[in-house]
Amino acid sequence: MIIDLVSEAVDSGARQSKACGLLGIAARTVQRWVDQDIGVDRRKGHDEAPKNKLSPEERSEVIEIANSPEFRDVSPKQIVPRLADKGRFVASESTFFRVLREEHLMKHRRSANPSTSKRPRELEATGPNQVWTWDITYLKSPVTGMFYYLYLVVDVFSRKIVAKATHDVECQLKAVAMLVAACSTEGITMDSLTIHSDNGSPMRGAIMKATLEKLGVHQSFSRPGVSDDNPYSESLFGTLKARPEYPSGPFESLDAADAWAERMVFWYNNVHRHGWISFVTPAQRHSGEDVAILEARHKLYEAARTKNPERWSGKTRNWDRKEVVTLNPAPSKQAVAIS
Repeated sequence: MIIDLVSEAVDSGARQSKACGLLGIAARTVQRWVDQDIGVDRRKGHDEAPKNKLSPEERSEVIEIANSPEFRDVSPKQIVPRLADKGRFVASESTFFRVLREEHLMKHRRSANPSTSKRPRELEATGPNQVWTWDITYLKSPVTGMFYYLYLVVDVFSRKIVAKATHDVECQLKAVAMLVAACSTEGITMDSLTIHSDNGSPMRGAIMKATLEKLGVHQSFSRPGVSDDNPYSESLFGTLKARPEYPSGPFESLDAADAWAERMVFWYNNVHRHGWISFVTPAQRHSGEDVAILEARHKLYEAARTKNPERWSGKTRNWDRKEVVTLNPAPSKQAVAIS
């Protein structure tokens, strides 16, 4: 006990302040303990565990879930919503993160040039098929200096990939064919859709312009050299290329590149819980299923708080649906995260 150690040192001729300093405690604290006849070291607080602390069984369940084949490759941001969709509440997202950090199970997975061009006009989407963005990215081929090209069209409101094509050339005609097919599949009507893109030749071509005008689709363009004007497409490519399935070397063939893209589109649309849209899948938001899913999550969390109120210091997690998405908002309305 600290008081006994200090007393022994003082009896041996040491100064109390020096003895206390060596033990990492203030002399005034020891004096107060002696006056109050306190026999234990109170510096570490109460011996009782907080009421909201996970039990050993609950902690083991968190670790077991995070290490399971279903969840070992995803972050708690994805785990918690997926559990909620199965009607399970185990722990909050922050608790998952804390436990995994303490168990050393966390591992990290994964500038635009200034321009004086006029900022593109702000586009708002309050539902699917109102605003799309599209772009083309490079995929390595076996031949140095030659590439395959992945064309992707994403719906701004739902984040669903509504069209995909993989070719060995950048071609305006192939892009036109992809967009015409997508408009047909999604049932686009006259003047209902705006498509945003950068300023590449496939996007700016005369055939593209004439075709979209005939379909009643409006065009919008980024400023030259400013990738931030087309953030949803840029973010999408980054997400797909950060997947473990993306090869470290080149694709063996165009068919191999297309097969990878097909798998990634399915994963992104139907498996990936997207953070910006309250961790539902893009396909669920595109079809409107997310309304019932988010409401079920809200009820689940309310029931969990009612069952164990000590674990909740405030409101339950916000599962509200984001009803408006803005592409290229005015500076005063800049959105937070895209990916």
